Amino acid sequence: MASVGRVTPQQMHFAEPLPLQSGARLAGYTLVYETYGKMNADRRNAVLVCHALNASHHVAGLDADGQPGWWDNLVGPGKPLDTTRFFVIGVNNPGSCFGSTGPMHPDPATGQPYGADFPVVTVEDWVDAQARLLDRLGIDQLAAVLGGSLGGMQALAWTLRYPQRVRHCIAVATAPNLTAQNIAFNEVARRAIVTDPDFHGGHFYRHGVVPARGLRVARMLGHITYLSDDSMEAKFGRRLRDDALAYTTQDIEFQIESYLRHQGEKFAGYFDANTYLLITRALDYFDPARAHGGDLAAAFAPARASFLLVSFTTDWRFAPARSREIVKALVDNRHRVSYAEIDAPHGHDAFLLDDARYHEVMRAYFGNVARECGASLAPAGGAGGAA
Repeated sequence: MASVGRVTPQQMHFAEPLPLQSGARLAGYTLVYETYGKMNADRRNAVLVCHALNASHHVAGLDADGQPGWWDNLVGPGKPLDTTRFFVIGVNNPGSCFGSTGPMHPDPATGQPYGADFPVVTVEDWVDAQARLLDRLGIDQLAAVLGGSLGGMQALAWTLRYPQRVRHCIAVATAPNLTAQNIAFNEVARRAIVTDPDFHGGHFYRHGVVPARGLRVARMLGHITYLSDDSMEAKFGRRLRDDALAYTTQDIEFQIESYLRHQGEKFAGYFDANTYLLITRALDYFDPARAHGGDLAAAFAPARASFLLVSFTTDWRFAPARSREIVKALVDNRHRVSYAEIDAPHGHDAFLLDDARYHEVMRAYFGNVARECGASLAPAGGAGGAA
């Protein structure tokens, strides 16, 4: 299967402030996005892909550095989300550190980087920003909105905030809200960052430093939750990095330790600490049932889309039981819903990996979406880069 090839990110600036759930407003801001495939004549074949915690607008193809998009195995010509049929849009959310306006950008009020003063954003705020981008692109209704993990929460939120603008929602490895345990993991990660001496209350940019120690620990903790016990055992077991025990309490002994330190080091080199705080808090806050006294069925009553929910048996961070809660709420409303629970050993990360059963479910569902909206008649080929 082919790639969409080289892609060029685009920018869209919005002068009108974005009202936020907190009551604050984000002043003039810019969104970075990529597109793949071509719009068909009646503009009915657009699919929005929502990114998870440490991902971005770069969903598919190769960027300027030759790096593939984070969901390149799923999106492209002949792939489950086929860009010869669909016009696919990946958007970087406000508050991120991959080009869209975030804590690293200047605050118009001071001319200094926002830092800790960047307003708290929610899943709903991101969806509102995405809707504005679609307005600019002339897309009144999406053939589908797709996301995994935190991206799945955004996909669900689309069906509640803009029910008439979404025909299909595909939410993978996600949940209707975070459990107390998940909030606890996020809080420990945040504390690792804010207690780093280089954090400087979130204004570390002024000091020319990065709270790398905190970011490393946060990533190590998070990475553990993305893997299953089975996958860790298969990959690393109790294998030592060297041939014999060194009898040390501070240096690396086991291969799993080496792996986690490598992941932490890499993450601290490209991710922003304030963005990590913002995005994990958005995860914590997502809870559409809260406004309905905890009644998830009542929360999903306004939805008009058809749904596909996918979960993975060894995903203990966003366990299948959480997807089944969503399915029940949709069934209670007599919404059209399909559900696939994939027996996969990889844990939460399974939604990003190559699993033939998972990809066939996605391929079959998007095939039905394509036939429904006439996307099979869309011009073949065409890499992204132009709206």
